[in-house]
Amino acid sequence: MSLPFARPVRRRGVLAGLATGPLLLRPGRARGAGGPLPDGLFALGVASGDPLPDGVVIWTRLAPVAGGMPDRAVEVDWEIAEDDLFQRVRRRGTAYAEPELGHSVHVDVRGLRAAADYHYRFRAGAEISPAGRTRTAPDPRASPDRLRLAFASCQDYQAGQYTAYRHLAAEDLDFVAFLGDYVYETPPDPGAYRMHEGIGEPYTLDEYRGRYARYRGDPDLRAAHAAFPWIVTLDDHEVDGNWADEVPKDPGAQPPEVFRARRIAAFQAFYEHMPLRRASLPRGLDMRVYRRLRFGDLAGVHVLDTRQYRSDQPATLAAAEDPALSMTGPTQERWLIDGLATSGTRWNLLANQVMWASNDRRAGPERRYSFDNWDGYRVQRRRLLEFLGSDRVANPVVLTGDRHCTWVCDLRPDFDDPASPAVAAELTGTSISSGGDPDTVAFHAAYDPVMAESPHWKYIDNRRGYVVSELTPERMRSRLRVVDSVWADDSPIRTAAEFVTEAGRPGVSVAWQEPATYARARAHDGPVFSVHDDRDAFPLRR
Repeated sequence: MSLPFARPVRRRGVLAGLATGPLLLRPGRARGAGGPLPDGLFALGVASGDPLPDGVVIWTRLAPVAGGMPDRAVEVDWEIAEDDLFQRVRRRGTAYAEPELGHSVHVDVRGLRAAADYHYRFRAGAEISPAGRTRTAPDPRASPDRLRLAFASCQDYQAGQYTAYRHLAAEDLDFVAFLGDYVYETPPDPGAYRMHEGIGEPYTLDEYRGRYARYRGDPDLRAAHAAFPWIVTLDDHEVDGNWADEVPKDPGAQPPEVFRARRIAAFQAFYEHMPLRRASLPRGLDMRVYRRLRFGDLAGVHVLDTRQYRSDQPATLAAAEDPALSMTGPTQERWLIDGLATSGTRWNLLANQVMWASNDRRAGPERRYSFDNWDGYRVQRRRLLEFLGSDRVANPVVLTGDRHCTWVCDLRPDFDDPASPAVAAELTGTSISSGGDPDTVAFHAAYDPVMAESPHWKYIDNRRGYVVSELTPERMRSRLRVVDSVWADDSPIRTAAEFVTEAGRPGVSVAWQEPATYARARAHDGPVFSVHDDRDAFPLRR
């Protein structure tokens, strides 16, 4: 059977894409001329993201395994079809991979049917990309019976294999929400399970591009991207550990001008490798990451950015009560409040980076916190939680990453008052690989005594994996999916626990969990590898 890509792309076919045409055009530049292209153009795979009822972003980046790309724009044909054989092509066109954006391609395809599955692919020169599968959102006026999503975060390449993604790619999902720490800026570690490229931390655009290429080279990550549309946000390690606005983790070692240049490079590399719309194209120091998506009248997804606009982390518990401190900045806070109040959906999901629930790290009267989390921004947290508890927000649930552990909690305006009512649920998911194979015995020895003093904690665990959630009008049921090891070649996946939030009843309950004797065994009996694990990297201060 001849492939549709074997036929010339007609000009009318290009125009049929309407807003799908070249996203990265720059006038006055010759395109398509030049010598042959190198082999292996699609080594980083394909991806889609930010589904709308009539469209989705499809992405690729031309990045050969060997050698580099020529310093010229390259024509890239694309097509999206209703079947995996590409016999019923819905849209096709031509985009341009520009060297100024790392030869990445972001096509905002429109004119698609709502709540429909599609297949897409690209062609550059004589090469055709792997095919991806995607799904559009329901019509905003529709009332879907269900919505299935997975959320994940924290995929330190050096910490282990992306075994969890191998299994995630086989799930039945409408989309994946990725909540931050897509790459880690840490230097190569010869003692790790596998190594970062380069000789140190990335600072320049080329270095960040190399870091993303190393991550995107993983076949399990590519498979997960190709299987579903992703809704992505970033946290700290895409730039620098625990950065806050224009403040790096180590101001003494990174002068302001150095960190600003680093942030600009990191943002551009993030955009170049993510299926984002042009609204997120960085402009100097700024990149619009917070945004909102809707899935019929069933769910709204409010994607947060808790890095670009935050105040610097406080140093003490007293300082954390400063009303001037903000995790989001005032503009994003108002955007969030307005969007939650007017969403018109049965559920409101917050795609969030760092933990909202109070997270004391020490049993007994002494209190120790990581002030990089919302524990460092207590007045704003209390204000937002009081709003979530008002009758203006329908069924809020916060989906969180960052911790490299699973923490399932009720959210309360005052965590120190046992009578303070639950106003929302927070599901903090574990990492894909960060932290390596966990010591579950040590984890529970440290945190079980704290859990006994923390009635808002419902479940804790430190194994690797992701969370799958199914929303219906009546409830949200979530399953923690864990692998035994990220250091073994083929670790199976299983459900370790299930959590339920009922519509109209704020908070979360544990519907089922594995017996403790099984959940608290060491995951791996083989070699132990060096792991960078920054769960507590920010100083824990009284």
